Amino acid sequence: MHSDLEAPSGERGPLTDLDLHLFNEGTHFRIWEKLGCHPGRHAGESGFWFAVWAPNARAVSVVGDFNSWNPLDAPMSSRASSGVWETFLPGVRPGQAYKFHIRTKEGTSIEKADPYARRSEVPPKTASLVHDAVYEWGDEAWMHGREARQSLDRPMSIYELHPGSWAPPEREGDRWPGWRELAPRVAEHIAATGFTHVELMPVMEHPFYGSWGYQVTGYFSPTGRYGTPEDLKYFIDFLHQREIGVILDWVPSHFPTDGHGLGWFDGTHLYEHADPRLGFHPDWSSWIFNYGRHEVRCFLISSAKYWLEEFHADGLRVDAVASMLYRDYSREEGEWIPNEHGGRENLDAVYLLRRMNEEAYGTAPGVQTVAEESTAWPAVTKPTYIGGLGFGLKWDMGWMHDILRYMGKDPVHRRWHHNDLTFRQLYAFSENFVLSFSHDEVVHGKGSLWDRMAGDEWQKFANLRLLYGLMYAQPGKKLLFMGAEFAQRREWNHEGFLDWQLLDEAPHAGVMRWLGDLNRLYREEPALYELDCDPTGFEWIAPDDNEQSVISFLRRSRDGQRSVLVICNFSPVPRAEYQVGVPVGGMWEELLCSDAEHYGGSGWGNLGGVEAERSAFHGRPWSLSVALPPLGAVFLLSVEDAES
Repeated sequence: MHSDLEAPSGERGPLTDLDLHLFNEGTHFRIWEKLGCHPGRHAGESGFWFAVWAPNARAVSVVGDFNSWNPLDAPMSSRASSGVWETFLPGVRPGQAYKFHIRTKEGTSIEKADPYARRSEVPPKTASLVHDAVYEWGDEAWMHGREARQSLDRPMSIYELHPGSWAPPEREGDRWPGWRELAPRVAEHIAATGFTHVELMPVMEHPFYGSWGYQVTGYFSPTGRYGTPEDLKYFIDFLHQREIGVILDWVPSHFPTDGHGLGWFDGTHLYEHADPRLGFHPDWSSWIFNYGRHEVRCFLISSAKYWLEEFHADGLRVDAVASMLYRDYSREEGEWIPNEHGGRENLDAVYLLRRMNEEAYGTAPGVQTVAEESTAWPAVTKPTYIGGLGFGLKWDMGWMHDILRYMGKDPVHRRWHHNDLTFRQLYAFSENFVLSFSHDEVVHGKGSLWDRMAGDEWQKFANLRLLYGLMYAQPGKKLLFMGAEFAQRREWNHEGFLDWQLLDEAPHAGVMRWLGDLNRLYREEPALYELDCDPTGFEWIAPDDNEQSVISFLRRSRDGQRSVLVICNFSPVPRAEYQVGVPVGGMWEELLCSDAEHYGGSGWGNLGGVEAERSAFHGRPWSLSVALPPLGAVFLLSVEDAES
C-alpha cells in the first residue's frame, strides 16, 4: 500500500491485502464491502474511501460535485499488481455525485460510473451517488420462518410486477409512484388476490426505461426512479411483515454499451470478452460478461449475494440463462467459438452459475433461485455436487408455449391437438418447475392473455378461467404477470398503466375472484402443493379423451389422505353426466367450478358435490357422474379421505 494511503490503527481503508488476493483469485464474494465508495476516517478526518478495479489504466482519479469534476484534484493510488486503485477524500458528503476519471494507456480520457455504487442518479443522468444510510428492518418473524415457508413442498404463487406501470401516480404530474407509495397498495392487492410472492422486474439501475430493467448498469444500485435504496428496503420490509415474499429479477447474462457503464471500462475489454464472437450479444446489441475472468466472477456473485443479504430478497430469478450456457446461442455457423473440448457449452458460465447458487443457498437460508432457461439443458435444478446447476426452480417454458398455442385454437379443432395438453407430464418432474405466464407473453404484438384465447367474448373469458384452473391444478409453482389477474385486454405497455377500470365490469371482476379463489385453494389444500415436485402427487385418470377435449387427473397430499380430482373441459359443449373413475367411494365435495356465475360463468355445477357409485370405470373401482361445464374446470375433494 502506498504511504500516502497509510492511516493510524482503526483508520485504514476497507481494502486489505487479503481482500485483494481473494479478489484476484476469484473467490471474494463480498467484494461490494470493499470496492466502490465507503465511509471512513483517515488521518483523523471523516470522509469516504474510493476504490475501483481498472488494471489497464494509466491513471485514475475521482471527480464529482465535491471537486468541480476536476480530474487533477483527487488522484488515486494503485495497489501494486492487483489492478485496484484507491484513495480517501475528506469532507465528502452523502448524496454528492461522482465518477471515476480514467486515463487509458492510449492517452484518452473516459469517465465511468462506479460499478459498485449503491446509489445512482436518476436517468438520464449517469453519475454515481455517495451513499451512507442505515435501515432498521422489522421483518424478523418473516426471515426467521422463511426457510420453512419457501421449501419446495410449500405453495408458491408469484405475482410478476413492473413497478413503473403497475398503477398510475396518486399525485399530480407524470412521475412514477415511489416504493413507499407502492408498498401498502401492492400489499393490499396481493392480500386480496391471494398470491404468496411478488416478483419485481429488474430494479437495478438501468439507463433505458424501455429495456424494462434488463439492460443493467448498476449491479449494486437500485434504480433511483422509485426512490432511495432505503425506500426499496421499506417496500420489501412492508411486504414481509404482511407475509408476502419478494423475488428480484437479476441479469448476469449481458450488459448495455452505454458509455458510462462497464464496457471498455479502463480502455480495454475488462468486464466483457474482447472477441465479439464471445463478448457481444447479437439479439440485444449488448456486451456479454467474461465469465472466466476471476474479478468478473467476484463482481457477479457478489451482486447476487448483495441483493439477498442487504435487501432481504427471498429469491433471484435469473434472466436469459440459456444465452449464458451456449456459446452458439442465437449465432450462425462461423459466428461462435467452440470451447476447449470442441463443444458449444460455455463452461465458464456453467461454473459461475454453480458457484452463485452455492453461495446463495449457503449464506441466505430459505432463498430460492429461479432459472429462466428455455432449452433442455439437463439438471438445471439438481444439486451441484451431482453435476447440476444448483437452481431451486426453473420456468417451464415448453408448457407455456404448448398451452397458449392450444388455447388459441378454435375448440372444434382442439381434438387434433390433445397432445399439447398432456405432453408436459412426460417431463413434469425432471426439474422443479414454475408454470409461468410472464411479461414476455403479453408484449411485441402477442396481445394480452385474454386476447390470445379463442372464441367470442364470452368464450375468451371462459377459456381464460379454464387456463388458470389448469395452471393451478397441475404440479409446479405458479407465476402470473400483473394485469392478467383481471383479464387485462390490452397488450402491456411499459409507458402506460394497467386498466384497473376494467374491474368495474362483471366479467373482469369475475376473473379476479376466480384467480383469488384458486390462490386460496392452492395455499390451503396440501394435495395441490406438497408434492409439486414429486411424481407421487400426480395421477392421470383419463388423459386420452381427445374426442371430447377433456382431461382428468388426481393430485394427492404427501400422507395420501387427501385427493383432489380435477376435470377440465376444453370444449364449449356442456357434459351433463360425464363419467370419471375414482379410487374411493363416498361424497366428493366440489371445491371450485370455473363456470360459477360468481366468476362470470353460466352457472353449471354439481350442487356442492357428487356421490361416488360402486361402478368400475377408468380402471378404478368407483366412478362419478359429473356435471361438466362448457370450457370449464371442476375441482372435487374426496371428503371421506379428508375426514379420515
